[in-house]
Amino acid sequence: MDDLRRRGALRFAAGCLALCLVATAGAARAENPLEREVKAAYLYKFGSFVEWPESSFARPDSPLEIAVAGDDALADQLARTVGGRQVGGRQIAVRKLRSGEAPGAAHILFVSGHDRAAAAEMLKSVRGQPVLTVSDTEESLALGCMVAFVVSANKMRFLVALGQVAPSRLRISARMLAAALRVQPGVS
Repeated sequence: MDDLRRRGALRFAAGCLALCLVATAGAARAENPLEREVKAAYLYKFGSFVEWPESSFARPDSPLEIAVAGDDALADQLARTVGGRQVGGRQIAVRKLRSGEAPGAAHILFVSGHDRAAAAEMLKSVRGQPVLTVSDTEESLALGCMVAFVVSANKMRFLVALGQVAPSRLRISARMLAAALRVQPGVS
């Protein structure tokens, strides 16, 4: 069993490494389309490595919804990346959130951390719900975010705050945790 887990973690890490190689530190961070592509690919892949309670889906055929707040360019890239794809037999739906709009039935919520007050409010609105929260700043972890994108050695990586995940009833696979740059207890 340990050998199967190890191979699964290695496969996930290899896939993530391939994604990381695409991202470079060339253009300005906010304007880098390659970085957006990598973030979109990660958001899509996270859906394969997180388990949601069945009650978080209205129907057995409900889509896995990814909502994006504060980064329309990422939402557009994500829609192109996941077009027609499925995760766990569920279609993927991408929703662009407007300022102040509630995430509703989102399963994955990306919140741009560049507007700290807006990010804090959005994260507070889903705290304790089965919503995987992801941001693009490490500082967002202190606001209640579960996963944060970071650039390390010119590669896009991610951090996981397990203390933020526990109240949500989500289960993150060991393969995703093994691929993270760092897994931390977080702030509950």
